[in-house]
Amino acid sequence: MLTTQEQTIAVQKLSPKRSAEERMKQQRMRDIQLLLENLFEREDKTVIMILDSLYDVGLVNLINRKFPRQPLNPLMKSIARTSKPVFKVFALRWFKKNVPNLLTKWLQSKVKF
Repeated sequence: MLTTQEQTIAVQKLSPKRSAEERMKQQRMRDIQLLLENLFEREDKTVIMILDSLYDVGLVNLINRKFPRQPLNPLMKSIARTSKPVFKVFALRWFKKNVPNLLTKWLQSKVKF
């Protein structure tokens, strides 16, 4: 993906009509990113519930794959559950910082033909 400066240079090289269209597209994508950031800030509890569910599913899958033997498997699951509060703090911070941008880029790739 191009940096903002590279995008500006590319827009300047276009005709006036195309540069206006490109500026409008870029502004709309920035609007989407801001809306997503706002959504994730307001829906904090929903994001936490999603992350909790992903943690639980990922925990079971990872431990079952790494520790298939019965005596060690339940012990590892109980140990891993104790780290869940720490995971929530870091995961929520990472989610709010990175997901709006990642989701915006993904959505933009879906509307390009």
